[in-house]
Amino acid sequence: MLQKSSNAVFSSSSESSSFFAFRPSHSLLPPPTPLSLRFFSMTADDDHPHHRKLHLRHSSTSSFKLLNPVLACGASPDSHQTSSSLRNDDGSPVHGLSESIVGVLGGGQLGRMLCQAASKMAIKVMVLDPSENCPASALAYDHMVGSFDDSATVQEFAKRCGVLTVEIEHVDVATLERLEQQGVDCEPRASTIRIIQDKYLQKVHFSQHAIPLPEFMEIDDLEGAKRAGDLFGYPLMIKSKRLAYDGRGNAVAKSEEELPSAVSALGGFGRGLYVEKWAPFVKELAVIVARGRDNSILCYPVVETIHKENICHIVKAPADVPWKIRKLANDVAYKAISSLEGAGVFAVELFLTKDGQILLNEVAPRPHNSGHHTIESCYTSQFEQHLRAVVGLPLGDPSMKTPAAIMYNLLGEDEGEPGFKMAHQLIARALEIPGATVHWYDKPEMRKQRKMGHITLVGPSMGVVEARLNSMLKEEVSENQNEVSPRVGIIMGSDSDLPVMKDAARILDMFGVSCEVRIVSAHRTPELMFSYASSARERGIQVE
Repeated sequence: MLQKSSNAVFSSSSESSSFFAFRPSHSLLPPPTPLSLRFFSMTADDDHPHHRKLHLRHSSTSSFKLLNPVLACGASPDSHQTSSSLRNDDGSPVHGLSESIVGVLGGGQLGRMLCQAASKMAIKVMVLDPSENCPASALAYDHMVGSFDDSATVQEFAKRCGVLTVEIEHVDVATLERLEQQGVDCEPRASTIRIIQDKYLQKVHFSQHAIPLPEFMEIDDLEGAKRAGDLFGYPLMIKSKRLAYDGRGNAVAKSEEELPSAVSALGGFGRGLYVEKWAPFVKELAVIVARGRDNSILCYPVVETIHKENICHIVKAPADVPWKIRKLANDVAYKAISSLEGAGVFAVELFLTKDGQILLNEVAPRPHNSGHHTIESCYTSQFEQHLRAVVGLPLGDPSMKTPAAIMYNLLGEDEGEPGFKMAHQLIARALEIPGATVHWYDKPEMRKQRKMGHITLVGPSMGVVEARLNSMLKEEVSENQNEVSPRVGIIMGSDSDLPVMKDAARILDMFGVSCEVRIVSAHRTPELMFSYASSARERGIQVE
């Protein structure tokens, strides 16, 4: 069956019904050729609690919208059976993997990808979002149009769901706390969202749990900002406590003279500000962490995130860092999420400093941009994992099923139609690249730096994947990014061995066998030797 998108069509399988819906817009597909389009109205016994009637209506914009009446959830919020013979309170069978309707506050691209993951497991996902054409609306079991920051709306939405979760943390936490007191199941817990949506409270919480952080302090006026500058030095990072994401809510003061303009750019002290000591990082890392209802915790492989104008631009999985750094990053992420309450997927953003320290930057209580690659690269995507966690299913395997992956964000390059044209030109190139998968979020408006979609590339080594990315971007491939990854590693204890070992490399080259040459001393640098060996397969080296 073709799953309807408000602007695009994607394929899936179904034996029971199908529908097709097209409208002219910014779909990834060209305009359809004449087809025999079938529109189905599924009608069954209306008295049966698991049968419903689906209607299609024609709108003034020549689009079709699926109206999904909500199926009431008969189970209590605390019921999380996982057997193959689930039953509602009235005795009717449950045929999906969960009897709970998952209600998601927010219907953006994260909600959309949650719906895609839910369809594989026949889990019903409802979304609450103020936009009628939000990215998740076309794929959700139902979409309630309304604000996820409005108390009455959230309470009404909660009545129609078995468990509440979020795809954005900037929600009405006070309402979630009241709902929890009334027995509504919220995952992660409202207390966790309250901590995380205020970045200053986040810092206080994690510092109380001995999580390594950049030094920070609250500021209430210009004199306080100057004291922070005297204490931490410059440049000084000034941040908004709330409503800060994708680089919004951050300002840098390079000197005391720049403090007033930096504060003004953030809306003034009345908005709630704090400062952080500048972290001299060499790489930004991230770890997706899953926490089950039984408090089991699993970490995904550490990734490197590369930002463009403070917005995530590229994610490399796994991160090219020594095994010791990976372990340290996982340890910090594990400890941070252990200090919070509730089930779900969390993203832990980290700084790697010059001296090898790992500092926590911030945490998100939901699937995250740094985990989009998991859809293609891991046995269990972050979206499937989040659903498993919140409904009480066992957590899935987070390990990678491909040696290397890169996620490239499709950010708006221009406003309106010119921006759509540029994005589609890049998509057309991506569709010709081996191992590339395009995700288009179906947002109706194009704006500069807006996240419109992403492309994930997978391959046998990071060198190969980087070469494919450069080819997609039409950049010249450098000599060390050939499509052919090295199969043989030649290592030596010192450069004095090079005159002898270079002949070995020459012979391999004669036979067309690619190789890499490194100086790695088992005596002087045993950790480097271990890191080299443990990451060999990821670089494409043949390991037997």
